[in-house]
Amino acid sequence: MKIQEILSVLEEMAPLAYAEDFDNVGLLVGDANTEASGVLVCHDALEAVIDEAIAKKCNLVVCFHPILFSGLKKITGKNYVERAIIKAIKNDIAIYAVHTALDNHKQGVNKIFCDALGLTNTKILIPKQNFIQKLVTYTIPENVEQLRNALFDAGAGKIGNYEDCSFNSKGIGTYMGNEDSNPQIGERFEFVENEEIKIEVTFEKHLQGKILKALFSNHAYEEVAYEIYELQNPHQNIGLGMIGELPDTMKESDFLKFVKEKMECSGIRHSEFLNKPVKKVAVLGGSGSFAIKNAIAAGADVFLTADLKYHQFYEAENKLLLADIGHFESERFTKNHIVAYLTEKISNFAIILSQENTNPVKYF
Repeated sequence: MKIQEILSVLEEMAPLAYAEDFDNVGLLVGDANTEASGVLVCHDALEAVIDEAIAKKCNLVVCFHPILFSGLKKITGKNYVERAIIKAIKNDIAIYAVHTALDNHKQGVNKIFCDALGLTNTKILIPKQNFIQKLVTYTIPENVEQLRNALFDAGAGKIGNYEDCSFNSKGIGTYMGNEDSNPQIGERFEFVENEEIKIEVTFEKHLQGKILKALFSNHAYEEVAYEIYELQNPHQNIGLGMIGELPDTMKESDFLKFVKEKMECSGIRHSEFLNKPVKKVAVLGGSGSFAIKNAIAAGADVFLTADLKYHQFYEAENKLLLADIGHFESERFTKNHIVAYLTEKISNFAIILSQENTNPVKYF
């Protein structure tokens, strides 16, 4: 099996187009055309993890956090990033990162977080903006079914829990071809009025190439008329954070004890107790201070995240309980999810969970 075949499975789990613009996801080191010997899944691809991959004969390391985040001008081994990269290259080990591609997936980091706490009725906290486009095209009635089905097969027409969604309306199209034309209906220099169907479908913007290929390959006309618009609608199934509900209400102190146990936290920093029952819980794995206002607007009783600074605890504004459970702790089950997914999809191949604890934060 080539490494590329495994990467294709990873992209099904966490499409790279879902990642935030600032992020650095995908294949960071290595040749995708190399034969894979084994996959080691970790949280951070540190030098110790590369050593583990060597010992376990894995030449692909799949990490959550990208070890290469910003550009390197020199690779001399002067810091932990460069040492890990040098060792990986010397030993022909590829490194692939998922990070916000999995953060933004509705079954990704924050769903894993919610599931660990037993939350129900979950939905995305901050739906992704500027990600939906609409295709509008026109064709003859005889071509509608073939064309529409091809667009659906390419990924168009999916809205929330529904698929094969489109809007179709009748109208009259007109055209007249010149000497270089080869009209499907009518002759050159003939003014044609013909019944046409207008088809409208939405799609995720990274699918535009596939959508247009399906359009041009299945349209009846020589010259295809179409428009693509970017919609303002947020994508309800892609985005950062998640909000859900506990099966039963809990006292704030009992809830934090529950979180500490379930997420295996060494400690939790939190804002002042409000002496209100906890039912609705917002979560955002990793650094999530930017989402405090979103959690308040969504009516959360508690917002669980990490990396909160001193003054950010004031932003609770006595409207919810803020709790910083630790960056690593809030994402700790992500690598287990990746291993489970790859094992299900590639059942006859070595998928190994790293035993290295790469959490840099210790508690005394």
